[in-house]
Amino acid sequence: MISNKSEIFPAEQQQAAVYAKAISHPARIAILRFLAESKVCITGDITDAIPLGRTTVLQHLQVLKDSELITGDIDGKRVCYCINSDRYDEMKQLFDELLKKINPINCC
Repeated sequence: MISNKSEIFPAEQQQAAVYAKAISHPARIAILRFLAESKVCITGDITDAIPLGRTTVLQHLQVLKDSELITGDIDGKRVCYCINSDRYDEMKQLFDELLKKINPINCC
């Protein structure tokens, strides 16, 4: 019996699932929108813009960073976050392909 998901599912499906999980919370979507509008920002700016506690925002930033949708560069005592355009483009392509394959017309 196969028990490893990497043996069961293609890499594209696994990566799409990683991205889906990363954007599955409204706070993370708000963070991505904030970064897209700001181009570059400092952690303090994000924690001020998102109506959650600092620790919670930092946890959401870590999920986005783990998925590589954002990058964080240390600038003195602060971290400057921005959207990783390569990963964003990959996510968009994966989701576009997935949504094209899902045809609700063929559903019951």
